[in-house]
Amino acid sequence: MSALDKLKVLVIEANQGMRAQLRTMLEGFRITGVQFAPTAGSAVRKLRESGFDVIFCDHDLGEGQDGQHLLEDLRSRAIIPRRTLFIMITSERNYERVIGTAELSPDDYILKPLTASTLQQRLERALNRREVFMPLYRALDSGDSAAALSYCQQAEHQHPRYHIDFMRERAELLATLGQFSEAQQVFEAILAEKPVPWARLGLARMHFAQQRYHEAESLLQDLVKENAYFLAAYDWLARTRQQTGDIAQARAVLSEAVNMSPHRIGRLRTYAAVSMDAGDFESAESTLTEVVRKGKYSDFRVPEDHVALVRAQLARGRVEEAEATARDLDKSMPGVPEASVCSALTRALIHKARNDHDKARQAVLDALAAGAGNADLSRELKQQLVEACLANRLDAEGSELVADMLRTAEDVHSLESSRAVLRKHGRDDLADAVEQKIHAEVKNVVARGAQKAQAGDFDGAVQEMMGAVRKLPGNPHVLLNATLALLRHIEHKGWNERFADQARMLINRTRKLDPDNSRLEALTQFMQNLARKYGVRADRATAPQEPERPPNPGIAWMR
Repeated sequence: MSALDKLKVLVIEANQGMRAQLRTMLEGFRITGVQFAPTAGSAVRKLRESGFDVIFCDHDLGEGQDGQHLLEDLRSRAIIPRRTLFIMITSERNYERVIGTAELSPDDYILKPLTASTLQQRLERALNRREVFMPLYRALDSGDSAAALSYCQQAEHQHPRYHIDFMRERAELLATLGQFSEAQQVFEAILAEKPVPWARLGLARMHFAQQRYHEAESLLQDLVKENAYFLAAYDWLARTRQQTGDIAQARAVLSEAVNMSPHRIGRLRTYAAVSMDAGDFESAESTLTEVVRKGKYSDFRVPEDHVALVRAQLARGRVEEAEATARDLDKSMPGVPEASVCSALTRALIHKARNDHDKARQAVLDALAAGAGNADLSRELKQQLVEACLANRLDAEGSELVADMLRTAEDVHSLESSRAVLRKHGRDDLADAVEQKIHAEVKNVVARGAQKAQAGDFDGAVQEMMGAVRKLPGNPHVLLNATLALLRHIEHKGWNERFADQARMLINRTRKLDPDNSRLEALTQFMQNLARKYGVRADRATAPQEPERPPNPGIAWMR
């Protein structure tokens, strides 16, 4: 177990008396490396400046964010690493708030009044578990997926107390790598040992990832019936029903989850979006009003929430309220990078609602100019900009934005939704033109890479194809040909660990985008054969070893 006197601890507590009490308790455990933050904002600043082993956080942080909202931000924004323990301490017994926090998976949840012995016991238990999992966290932090998988498999046997936990970690890692069939097998093995709800949810998620939506829906329906408070199952059931086009039922499921746990910002956003799709603009407006209110207290304010609220208000014909929301956006989010884009977009929507077409068109152009070069704009915001372009006769600008979205999409859902934006507006002609443009770009860049490789310029081929990956990170053809360029370089110029890591990354990314691609197995085998040829250890390969084969299976460039 970690030595208590070596721990770095952050206490997030608004009450000065409680801060003093916790300081006394922690010093009694010989913990002296303690810092304090009275608000969520000050906590975030400390967490950005320094790492901590343990966070003790009160649920009630006074005016503004509560501990649940803070934890949601820290998890979703990856502000705290997996090795940092987050322990909630609270007198909150309100069921809705307790279940809302619990589903975010803090490492522990302790009710007040607490004693020193209880605090020490729970802390030591959490630290003991963390010590066992630390090699996994280190491998994940360094991006070494092969080592992480290997450790999970070893630890399943070496630490029987956490056997199921390591199986779960292995399944989740396989899913992250896009190996959905393998992850499914692990979840099924877990269920054969212990019928835990989260493993059934994992199995449903793997069906979803493999586009077997009806199997996923059947599992999720049973899971919700048998575990009424397992809210993650509601989220996935709603998502599955959205995917099959059953918007009304998706909204009904989310409504149940929101009623049980009404403080999760992410779920409230989803519920509002589905309500808009279902035509329930009143519910969308009221939900988004709450999202915007909560967001004002966060260090991670999202200006897109104001845009969504303006859309809902305009859908109800409430133009003056929409204008007030737009003013609030300008007032409350100065300096937020996306705020200028969102501000211009809200003006475009309001001008359009007032039939002032010239001002609406200019506002869309302002939004595009404000977003130019900003790689952090979300896919959803880009899609709204595309729709604004089409609504204001800016077809060329909208088409180019869709082309950019297709180039940079990193998952199948992103690709499909980006294509659907144009088709939703009846512009199949533009959609086809964009597809042809992207296809021509891919064909040209792959041809240049192939020519360099065939001329023996393996350095140039790698440089060409990795540049293409940066421009087209969501195109499987580009990813696989870049993988081939890296492996050809290794084949002809010797083992290069950096190139091998890049090849593994590209193979895994392709598995997410196109899991049935026939070239994946051949390239994986090619890499394993090269590893054997150069005597590289087995756990650096991307899959279990097969019998010895010739190093080059004759893979051709795909143009």
